[in-house]
Amino acid sequence: MASRHSDLAEDLHFRVLRLLQEHPDLSQRELAAKLGVSNGKLHYCMKALIEKGLVKLGNFANSKHHLGYAYLLTPKGIAQKARMTSNFLRRKMAEYEALQAEITGLQRELKTQAEAPAKKSARGAQ
Repeated sequence: MASRHSDLAEDLHFRVLRLLQEHPDLSQRELAAKLGVSNGKLHYCMKALIEKGLVKLGNFANSKHHLGYAYLLTPKGIAQKARMTSNFLRRKMAEYEALQAEITGLQRELKTQAEAPAKKSARGAQ
């Protein structure tokens, strides 16, 4: 069970890093909404990424009168994201293959169930 939990945590970290690389100016609230997680869960995730040195908080001027914040991937964060991409892809391919096998099995089962009444009615007609 711990392995499944760590995979889910790594997936969330990966998805956060991916989004931040593309959109560093997203707020935690916006990130949480895009990822479909609670604000608290996202905050906990961001705190962990910052503590690991994968993300840093930077300032940028988004207008003449206001300062905004940006979550920037560090060089260490960029390298970690590359490793996580490989792991994420490997897990998703395994899930895809398992799902594909399950679909094939269900299709066979459905076909067998559909053929059974047809065979019984053909025998009864004789």
